[in-house]
Amino acid sequence: MLPENPLLLYVTDPMCAWCYGFTPVIRRLRALWFGRLSVQVLVGGLHPYVQDPLTSAEKDKLAVSWHRAQGKSHLPFDYSFFLRKEAVYDTEPACRALLTVRHLRPGLTLEVLRALHSAFYADGWDITDTQVLVEVLRPFGIPENLFLAVFETDEIYQQTQDEFKMVEEMGVSTLPSVYLEHPMGPRLISRGFCELPELEERLLQAMQIPY
Repeated sequence: MLPENPLLLYVTDPMCAWCYGFTPVIRRLRALWFGRLSVQVLVGGLHPYVQDPLTSAEKDKLAVSWHRAQGKSHLPFDYSFFLRKEAVYDTEPACRALLTVRHLRPGLTLEVLRALHSAFYADGWDITDTQVLVEVLRPFGIPENLFLAVFETDEIYQQTQDEFKMVEEMGVSTLPSVYLEHPMGPRLISRGFCELPELEERLLQAMQIPY
């Protein structure tokens, strides 16, 4: 039997274009299922620990993916990112920032994820920069010194790396991905972007399988 409040695992990355399009779907699902479903955000690490700037070919491939995500999600995208000569697409700092928020203010995790998405994709902010991350978090009332005290520790670096590894061991091959927590292990609900009706249908189907 399903528990009264099943847990949905949302595997994402603040710098994933398809996740930017999909996070509003997750937020609407949580609102529709308020009191009947919990959502936990897991960081998947789209391109962590990258040090070299994107090549022209990599930029072209990434731009195509952004255009496709924009076409599906109808959200604003700022393509000035591709005009940067030294654009380094390291998603680890933003993932670590989100994990830091999950430790400090777990109830804000999904809202901060939305804000990080918007800052990067709609506003063109460089969220690989620590000070930019602080600015994104400022409206949420998390003190800068408290955030940095956790964000810059060896422990949160290690926990971020451990979560990337855990997500990989879950078998996640695509971001975003959604799983339903289960005593026998997480059950895959959705791999990649989908609209709310499809996600809700998949969730209902998974919940009908004996627990």
